[in-house]
Amino acid sequence: MKFHRVLAIPVLVATAALTLTACGTDDASSGTVVRIGTTDRDHVWDVFERKAKDKGITLRITNFSDYQQPNLALAQRQIDVNLFQHLQFLGQYNVSNNDTLTPIGSTYIVPLGLYSKKHKSLADIPQGGQIAIPNDPTNQARALFVLQAAGLLKLSGGSRQPSPADIDKGASKVTVTPVDAAQTALSLASTDGSIINNTFLERSGIDPNSALYKDDPKNPAAEPYINVIVTRAEDKDNPLYKQVVDVWKDPEVQAAHAESTKNTAVAVTRSAPELEQILQRVQQTIRDGK
Repeated sequence: MKFHRVLAIPVLVATAALTLTACGTDDASSGTVVRIGTTDRDHVWDVFERKAKDKGITLRITNFSDYQQPNLALAQRQIDVNLFQHLQFLGQYNVSNNDTLTPIGSTYIVPLGLYSKKHKSLADIPQGGQIAIPNDPTNQARALFVLQAAGLLKLSGGSRQPSPADIDKGASKVTVTPVDAAQTALSLASTDGSIINNTFLERSGIDPNSALYKDDPKNPAAEPYINVIVTRAEDKDNPLYKQVVDVWKDPEVQAAHAESTKNTAVAVTRSAPELEQILQRVQQTIRDGK
């Protein structure tokens, strides 16, 4: 999953509408065109687009400027599918918006890591050190778990969706400063460390292998962070959209993605029913406020 700026909802809808209009969505009536939204189009998407074309599918790709837009555009039928988020983020969106957007294919898990320009190891981070974390609820919770696993702070209360209010300050080595996710990499200049998503690592020229610590994408607890291809519930059995999922799994696309993430992303193969079950658990946890 990758972070971007959060704007006011009315602006998001207007921006999405303008962006999509510019892409010529009328072509979707042909039946072989799939309008797909993302937040991080790079060279991987060029390979994805080419391999889809080999299968007779034209991808109309819209690159949105922040994480809020692709789900809104999908719900409003301005696009057909999106590929930018993990199940935890999708669950938060569905619960907050009383929606039923549905995963139809798994893609990968990207580890979330702690980076620093001032320190070379976890041990170097001083008592009372300041760590920047993303401020959106979904990734903020994951960042806090990363810092707890790294031994830099302790969480109290046992929440599966912790916030800074759940930090046991007396038992923690560091303090946290929530910032817009797009600012996490920039925060490295003024903090002892920062939790940064892969998207902003690439844009900032930071080697993902330079993390002082990162979570383990192979741990069963990482299931909510499986990135997915998503559509509307009523369209989950659309055979054309299932073909798009299959194209993503093409070896050339996978190789391009591995290169892009410097082999830090872990490919995930889960069936659509399995993904729906994980999403249901995630959403129930969010509703329960645990």
